[in-house]
Amino acid sequence: MVSDGKPFLKWAGNKYRIMPEILAQLPTGKGHRRLIEPFAGSAAVFLNTGYADNIVADANADLIGVYQHLQSEGEAFIEFCRWFFTPENNCPEQYYEFRSTFNTTTDARLKAALFVYFNRHGYNGLCRYNQKGGFNVPFGKYKTPYFPEKEMKAFVAKVTLKPQSQSPRVVFQVRSFEDTMLMARRGDVVYCDPPYVPLTETANFTTYSSGGFGPAEQEQLAELAKFCRRQGATVLISNHDTPFTQDVYASAKITSLQVRRFISCNGSDRGKAKELLALFAG
Repeated sequence: MVSDGKPFLKWAGNKYRIMPEILAQLPTGKGHRRLIEPFAGSAAVFLNTGYADNIVADANADLIGVYQHLQSEGEAFIEFCRWFFTPENNCPEQYYEFRSTFNTTTDARLKAALFVYFNRHGYNGLCRYNQKGGFNVPFGKYKTPYFPEKEMKAFVAKVTLKPQSQSPRVVFQVRSFEDTMLMARRGDVVYCDPPYVPLTETANFTTYSSGGFGPAEQEQLAELAKFCRRQGATVLISNHDTPFTQDVYASAKITSLQVRRFISCNGSDRGKAKELLALFAG
């Protein structure tokens, strides 16, 4: 089932490196044709699975806009993104000018390309917004930011349907996790990678969209997972392994694992963190 689909976006909590553990929990076969992802992130799980139908959703419209433009335009959009990856654009003055444009423009195609630029030029590849919804990640000071052409082309190949092709069908949607999970039906496979419960007060990535994601949302996610299970769907949730998550996922089958961090505001704090996979299955 694994297709070695490396995501083209850097993403906090990217699941690419623990795909074997995730895939071991996800059901396959004739009775499981559709994958639903309420928290798209880097789309690592979609890229490394082979379900016939896929709903990849996120509340972050900027993120979904990138995927939609790649799906509709293919290599033309990749070439548009390439224009931003030049030595002249790799400086704080140009970065902050682009950031100001991003926060004011109504040009969806430009915003999508700038999102890719920020992902490779911004600090630690973070995606963060202020309370007014403005993208506010600072300049990253990378010597030669990598342009992920190869990974973007692989993404296009997977999401572009061709006549008589066996390619999976995928729809990218801007949608809340609540509405996305309520779409689940018997046989569906739902993978949830929400903003994690923080291990400390500073290690917190809840502002990946302008709305935030706190304890109430974490509890609601767990309740929705139970609802989906009653509907006959299978739900798998990733999160930090803490007393809080052990409690809210108490009715699930929990698998604990150690995961190495690759994005952290503190460069010396990129050790291993305790995570879990909570499986809600009938």
